[in-house]
This record gives sequence, structure tokens and C-alpha cells, in this order.
Amino acid sequence: MLKIWGRRNSINVQKAMWIIGELGLAHEHIDAGGAFGGLDTEQFDQLNPNHRVPVIDDGGTVVWESHSIVRYLAAKYGTGSLWPEDVGLRAQADMWTDWTLADLQPAFIGGVFWSFYRTPEDQRNWPAIRQGIARSAILFRLLDHHMEGRRFVAGDDFTFGDIPAGAQLYRYFGLEIDRPALPNIEAWYERLKDRPAYREHVMVPFDDLKGRLAF
Repeated sequence: MLKIWGRRNSINVQKAMWIIGELGLAHEHIDAGGAFGGLDTEQFDQLNPNHRVPVIDDGGTVVWESHSIVRYLAAKYGTGSLWPEDVGLRAQADMWTDWTLADLQPAFIGGVFWSFYRTPEDQRNWPAIRQGIARSAILFRLLDHHMEGRRFVAGDDFTFGDIPAGAQLYRYFGLEIDRPALPNIEAWYERLKDRPAYREHVMVPFDDLKGRLAF
């Protein structure tokens, strides 16, 4: 059976859990990281020498890094649906997956969520937070422009490419920060919220379960 290590309030773990839910895969979830600990053990070191979650073990195939997990599970279990057979559509999904890793998530999660929500008010670096909010707005506007006339990131159908950027939206729209008008992203967000796996695995309170770390 597929095993996954991680805490449910981690955005990176949520990406992996979301695709597991979309694919309806039987799995065993093992709490790890944050208040649960367990990342510094010799056993976990053999799974991921970086000592980070999520990690999966799929019948002896161990994969870490959330986007690699998403791609792996989509390719193995979702060919023709979450993993498009059309190479061009798959490239679209790949582009926005890599863009989220390189641009969106560092700007929003690193520059805003951690600096604003996860930092006590008297310790907040407001110039850096404002810079993160402004940079996030630029990136979300870019994505909003791309989403015009599209139901999902790669076109009419939901693919693995919706997962990395889509996982950011619950936090982005849940924080009390200034946001630009994003009509196309908001419509996309409503479509994602209609998906049971998104509601179950992504729409999790930021401080759900134990501890305050949620990255």
C-alpha cells in the first residue's frame, strides 16, 4: 500500500494528499514533521536525506519533493486524465508546476504567509511583508491573465498542473491582506472548492492538528 509521511497542515503535504484523493488511492498516512517530529531518525534519513516532508513509498519506490510526488502519482495512476497524453497539454501543466516552485510559492508562502501570519506581530518585518504582498499580487495577476478563457491551468480539464498553484489559494484568500481583483482565479478557485479532495486535503485550518509550523 502507498505510504505518505507528513503533517496535514503542510502546504507541500497537502499537494500530495490532494492528488492521492483525486486518484482515489488507498494509502497509509503517517504523521511526521513539525510537532510530530520523526524527521531526524535513521529510518527517515533512509527515506529522505533532506529530512523534509512529504515523502511517499509506493511499493518500494520512494519519492520526495512535493511536485515530484504529484508528477509521479499522476503519471503512474492518472494517465489520460490528470496526466495528459497530449504532450502539449502536459507541457502546459509542467510549466505552471515549475513556475509555482520557482516564483509563486517563494513570494507568497515565504514572503507573506511565513513573514505575516506565522510571525508574531511585534517581530514582523513590514517592509519585507509589503514587498512579498506586492510581488505575490504581480504573480497572481499573471496567472489570472493566463486563466482567462480557461477552466483549469492546462485548458478545459483538471490536471496535475492545477495542484501546485491551486494549493496556494486557500491561504491567499484566507489571509487579511490586500489583493488585486482576480476574477479568473476566483472562478477557478470556486471550481477547485467543488472538488471533494480539495475540500478534504487543502481546506485545512492553518493551525490544524498540532503545532504552528505549516509549510
